[in-house]
Amino acid sequence: MGFFLFFFLSLLSLASSASRDHHKTFIVRVQNNAKPSIFTTHKHWYESSLASVLSPSTPAQVLHVYDTVFHGFSAKLSPTDALNLQTLPHILAVIPEQVRRLHTTRSPHFLGLQTTDSAGLLKESDFGSDLVIGVLDTGVWPERQSFNDRDLGPVPSKWKGQCVTTKDFGPGSCNKKLIGARFFCSGYEASNGKMNETSEFRSPRDTDGHGTHTASIAAGRYVFPASTLGYAKGVAAGMAPKARLAAYKVCWTAGCFDSDILAAFDAAVADGVDVISLSVGGVVVPYHLDAIAIGAFSAADQGVFVSASAGNGGPGGLTVTNVAPWVATIGAGTIDRDFPADVKLGNGKVVPGVSVYNGLGLSPGRMYPLVYGGTGGGDGYSSSLCLEGSLDPKFVKGKMVVCDRGINSRAAKGEVVKKAGGIGMILANGVFDGEGLVADCHVLPATAVGASNGDEIRGYIDSASKSKSPATATILFKGTRLGVRPAPVVASFSARGPNPETPEILKPDVIAPGLNILAAWPDKVGPSGVSSDSRNIEFNILSGTSMACPHVSGLAALLKVAHPEWSPAAIKSALMTTAYTVDNRGETMLDESNGNTSTVLDFGSGHVHPTKAMDPGLVYDITTMDYIDFLCNSNYTINNIRVLTRKNVDCSGAKRAGHVGNLNYPSLSAVFQQYGRRNMSTHFIRRVTNVGDPNSIYKVTIQPPSGTVVTVKPEQLVFRRVGQKLNFLVRVQTMAVKLSPGGTSMKTGSIVWSDGKHEVTSPLTVTMQQPI
Repeated sequence: MGFFLFFFLSLLSLASSASRDHHKTFIVRVQNNAKPSIFTTHKHWYESSLASVLSPSTPAQVLHVYDTVFHGFSAKLSPTDALNLQTLPHILAVIPEQVRRLHTTRSPHFLGLQTTDSAGLLKESDFGSDLVIGVLDTGVWPERQSFNDRDLGPVPSKWKGQCVTTKDFGPGSCNKKLIGARFFCSGYEASNGKMNETSEFRSPRDTDGHGTHTASIAAGRYVFPASTLGYAKGVAAGMAPKARLAAYKVCWTAGCFDSDILAAFDAAVADGVDVISLSVGGVVVPYHLDAIAIGAFSAADQGVFVSASAGNGGPGGLTVTNVAPWVATIGAGTIDRDFPADVKLGNGKVVPGVSVYNGLGLSPGRMYPLVYGGTGGGDGYSSSLCLEGSLDPKFVKGKMVVCDRGINSRAAKGEVVKKAGGIGMILANGVFDGEGLVADCHVLPATAVGASNGDEIRGYIDSASKSKSPATATILFKGTRLGVRPAPVVASFSARGPNPETPEILKPDVIAPGLNILAAWPDKVGPSGVSSDSRNIEFNILSGTSMACPHVSGLAALLKVAHPEWSPAAIKSALMTTAYTVDNRGETMLDESNGNTSTVLDFGSGHVHPTKAMDPGLVYDITTMDYIDFLCNSNYTINNIRVLTRKNVDCSGAKRAGHVGNLNYPSLSAVFQQYGRRNMSTHFIRRVTNVGDPNSIYKVTIQPPSGTVVTVKPEQLVFRRVGQKLNFLVRVQTMAVKLSPGGTSMKTGSIVWSDGKHEVTSPLTVTMQQPI
């Protein structure tokens, strides 16, 4: 592929400019078993390799050594050093580090995981007992009740991990629930200097809250009563309440560094985790340059299910991240609960909004002067966004202030308003945010409104300024509302397809609850996340695909207990083919950003349905060799594939697998480049494994995308035993459509196999592209 050549030439270009010869971290892939016997350890030999190419004044310092999911090390190098290292015969690749960012009580009930069921996924899997979920995040606050070990049996005998103790993470921090805790910061410190231990812990302890929150979503114990500032009262519980947890802290104040993430993957697989949950992401790069894809490949190869967040770049297209086909990529949907906090305007109009605030600070029945930050002097732009120091206290004191969303965090805007003397805040979405709303724990009376309602409020302020009655408003906090319809809805922020790296693999895979999710929270971290917030709470309400990902991680643990013989690909298939696309009104799920019907680019195969996933009937299994054939047919070089898979591969037989879309994936995506052709066709070969009833006959139902002819051969699959595998062929024929240069058109349909008891559904997309 050209990617590696591009990287090599980039290094060459950097190396030619001494003024730009800055050091950064690189991950170095070494040939397997390339350690001469005269060296005592791999690290000793790696440092010797470094010393042979570094200038005498540069220390040969290895940051991490990788042995389980990757063979190699990471080190801080100049581009010149990296280029020299690349010339050594035993060095397969030198990969530049990426910095990743976090993708930041009712969801079990919404997912149908009732504890009172005499049968079902929770009962069948003993609530996930003895499965270990490794959470790669910001650490954990071990004292939370969500991590208590009451009535749990001994730590599973297979567990080889450790609980790293420090002055702030004592020997009693781990127990039979939280069985492992480690931290990885060498990559972070190599780029940012020594950690400031007055603001963050050099330990597995969480100073952010994100890791504690995601860990308790995946596997938190039952805790009652639970709420956030009186909102969302009830029983808090994770997806797999008896599963064991291992926390791997890889994210710090400056982000999550690839070299540390890969070290955590290496440790987690060696420790014996069954599931890895990763709610972080960055830009999409080729798989062999992506530390998460590299770590996840070897994890999956060793039977570990890897779930990762799709990202919060929605509602725009091509925003999905963590797109490798061996990773479960999870988008976010809403649940049937919200927290209404409406704006009452002086003209009598009531505008809907949402907030998690207990209402203190506003007098019932009183209307407050209302202003828009952008009209209060300054440069207008900064004050419209309520950026730090942008608001004139004389303009906002004692008033309700409208702030536009963007640049700084939503809660930080409220802090800016509060510092300037404002009484409350109305946070208005921009056009790109659409109508999607996120409820935040604000530091002053505040609510969030959609883009169109923001326009209406600003219009009211403008018209009132031209009259003799100045604009006024108040916020009506209405607490917690249940039974919301429609639900689920695809969250506005949830990242969307198509897959930027491999459009033939539909991503995201599924969506799960990710909006306004209540879960555990550490001490000494205010619920709003802003520095001035000193409130202490045990649970917080957060939103993001970060929250959706651990839902699926916990469900995967439950499925793995119920079906220990299933591979990670089989578990993902079960979740995908049983997912649903209709809401609680019986209509296709909506897109929160605009209120329109959502598509497979928004939700993938649909919203997870745990109960059905336990008994999917058929699964699309994928072997390591299938993935290697996929990489060969994606035009990755032999060297690229060795970097990614740690295997010596031969692509000569890959063409038998056909094209890149022939990976045995549970969804099907056909991509046609028109190039002036009128008639186009392609085919998919799929293989399903019977995990349902021994003697069963599945018949196919086809919903072809409009403008296409889809045929499936054979039209029925006859199974005689459990575990039997049968192939079928899908042929897709289509006609060219009128598109402008660079234009794209996508149509969707589905293929459903049914035996009368199970429905095994695969979305089918047909994309037409007009080259420029």
